[in-house]
Amino acid sequence: MAWYRNYYRCDRCSSEWRDEWSCMCDDDCPDCGALHMSPYESDDLTEVIEPDGGEFVVLRSPETAEHCADYCELGRFPSRARAEAFLASG
Repeated sequence: MAWYRNYYRCDRCSSEWRDEWSCMCDDDCPDCGALHMSPYESDDLTEVIEPDGGEFVVLRSPETAEHCADYCELGRFPSRARAEAFLASG
């Protein structure tokens, strides 16, 4: 399932926050409670590359993810470039 980090700014109190969810959805301000703030920016975190020791691990959020990304490992690579090439190959 797609996974996003959404960035928000409240129209009422100007508070800023971020939240991760399976879509680019509206959120309520945690400071003043204003409803339905739309994200002004989102990062696609469906597939990520994380360093782990001397390797780079490719992770994907599965279709079964609901309230957290619940990443599954797709592969380990000796360099970030190889991990990126793996993702680019589809």
